[in-house]
Amino acid sequence: MVVFIHGGYWRSLDKSEHSFLAVPFRNQGACVVVPNYALCPAVTIPDIVMQMVRAVDWVHAHAAEHGGDPERVYLVGHSAGGHLATQLMLCDWPRVRRGLPADLVKGALSISGLYDLEPVRRVPFLQASLRLTAEQVQRVSPARLPAPATGKLYTVVGGDESAEFLRQNGLMRKAWGARRVPVVERIPGRNHFSVLEELSLPGTRLHALAMQLVFGIPAGR
Repeated sequence: MVVFIHGGYWRSLDKSEHSFLAVPFRNQGACVVVPNYALCPAVTIPDIVMQMVRAVDWVHAHAAEHGGDPERVYLVGHSAGGHLATQLMLCDWPRVRRGLPADLVKGALSISGLYDLEPVRRVPFLQASLRLTAEQVQRVSPARLPAPATGKLYTVVGGDESAEFLRQNGLMRKAWGARRVPVVERIPGRNHFSVLEELSLPGTRLHALAMQLVFGIPAGR
């Protein structure tokens, strides 16, 4: 089961614009779910995190009905979706619903993710819609929180992205260590949007990393 979470600074875009990203995983036999979530400012980022928790809970509960394996749930996210995928690795799943395994999420691939939201809180054009508080930043910044006990996180960013996205890409290895974050890479010649396109293109580095994480197919170099 692969859950793809779209980006858009938690305030824009829609799952319908990302359905093409299901293809590489479907071609390897995975069941792919692309959920939507309510957007800021109608909700807060912590609200969106909880919406995604409920979505992944649903995926686990209904996986077999759709030909998926509930014991092999992986998350993939881009930009704000990368943040959400990473944050969900920290979820205490047995508290969400009795019987859920603590290691429900086996791994996550975060593409151009954001992991410390304090700089985001200070961006003028985002302040009115995100309404982030200092307390929320602490709660939903995975780089400020202890590493999960299980799972692997791959973080990838386009080599031509802004200095802040490049900086953010290195934060999770520093926060959680190489055991939990074994892959931290820059994809040369790709920007914030073109890097996502690589996911659907066999023969590219990002496609290979996704296949390695989810299916155990060696990525090489």
